[in-house]
This record gives sequence, structure tokens and C-alpha cells, in this order.
Amino acid sequence: MKSVLLFASLVTLLTAQSRAAEPDFKPLFNGKDLTGWDGNPALWSVEDGCITGKTQGPETLAYNQFLIWRGGVVKNFELRAKVKQVGNNTGIQYRSKELPEVGKWSVGGYQCDIHPAAANNAMLYGEKAGGILGQNGQSIVIDPEGKRWVVAQREPVKVDVAEWHEYTVIAQENRLVHKVDGQVTVEIVDHEEARRSLAGILAFQIHRGPAMTVQIKDVLLKELPDDGVAAFDKAALPASATPAEKAKGQPKGKAKQSPK
Repeated sequence: MKSVLLFASLVTLLTAQSRAAEPDFKPLFNGKDLTGWDGNPALWSVEDGCITGKTQGPETLAYNQFLIWRGGVVKNFELRAKVKQVGNNTGIQYRSKELPEVGKWSVGGYQCDIHPAAANNAMLYGEKAGGILGQNGQSIVIDPEGKRWVVAQREPVKVDVAEWHEYTVIAQENRLVHKVDGQVTVEIVDHEEARRSLAGILAFQIHRGPAMTVQIKDVLLKELPDDGVAAFDKAALPASATPAEKAKGQPKGKAKQSPK
């Protein structure tokens, strides 16, 4: 029960902070060109005032590639972006790192997935960093050993990803929240020090495989204050907490496989 109340308090607090300081958001995309961003020019351009990523089919990419924001690293922040996509899936990487051993413009780390399957849309996916960490509709605690506990489960927020929707990522220390159109999709408190990330780069994904198009606009970032990493208390896990792999409604297998 304490963990459920923690999540409720966290969402209320972060929403209140957001509304109280709207002027603190800064645009990361100028609507004209990709100044400040770095990606494969064969994949990324600006069309109709939107960041646009396109692939032509499975032969286009040998591995997932990303458009990387070169304005610095993100730590504690709220990010908002309006996104629509058709074909395959895309995502917003944050607190991530480049993986030159995989290839140029390869990135791994936390991802707000943008996916046509409701359970996977706006979930928290560890790109080359653990796979599915929490799905749409779940509140998750990751314990220090990396075991994922579902402490609350709701109906997934359902939208048509081919239409414009606003995706929000709120990251404050080891507490992470994703939203679609203001509705919470997933909440995570990550206590696994060996794998979690408290700072890193920001990027948008274009996925290998079937042909796809993603468009992104109104990319806004607000820095949030440091407020201390939440400590793990096993006694705070509610009696109803369920190992994530056994949680009801969990799809079989992974939503997507990254190339090795």
C-alpha cells in the first residue's frame, strides 16, 4: 500500500510542478531544420515543419538508429513531444548512451516506446538494457537485484499512434513516469543501481524492419530539481505485489527484439 501511495503522490507532485512552471519549458526543435540534432541524413529530415524519419523496408537498416539531441545530457526533467507514426514502431530515448560498438547513431537505455500495440505504447523499454521494464497500465518497483514487481495495474491508455498524440516523460532521480495526452501509462521506481541510469542523452528512434514513417513536433524540455534518490524498502511492497513476468495481461514474448 505504501508503494501505491508513493506512486500516487509522485504523479500528483510532478504534475503540480509542471503546471506551476510552464514557462520553464524550452523548445529543442526549431521547426525548420535539424540544428542541434545528429542523425543519419538518409533517414532524418524536416517535412511540414516536423522532424521526420523514414525507412523503406527491412533492407534499409542493419540495426536501430537514432536522431540524437546534441544540446547536452538530461538528468531530472520533463519532456513533451507530439508524435505520430505508421509502420513498425519508434520511441523516445532518454538518460541513454551511444553504442559505437553497434554502429554509428546506435543508442541504448531507457525508452518511452511508441508502439501500435496498446500494452506497449508509452511503456518503459530498456533498449539494449533489459527489454520491457514496465508496460502501459503498470506501476512497477524494480528491486536492487533487478526483479520487477507490479504494485498496481490499470487498463492501458489506448490511442491510435497514426494520429498526433502528446507523449510525456518525467524523470526525477530513480522515479520515472510516462504519459500519453496527460494520462499516466507507466510508473517506475528503479532501485537496481547496477543497471539504472540517472543521466544521459536524449534521442528519437527509427526501427529496423518494415517500412515506417515517424513525425515529431513541439519538442519541449524542462529541467527539474534534484530531490534525492528514493531508497528501497522491501517492507513497503504491498502484499498484492506480483512479479512482473507473472502479472495478468502481460503479453507473451517481447514487444520487439533489438539486433545483437
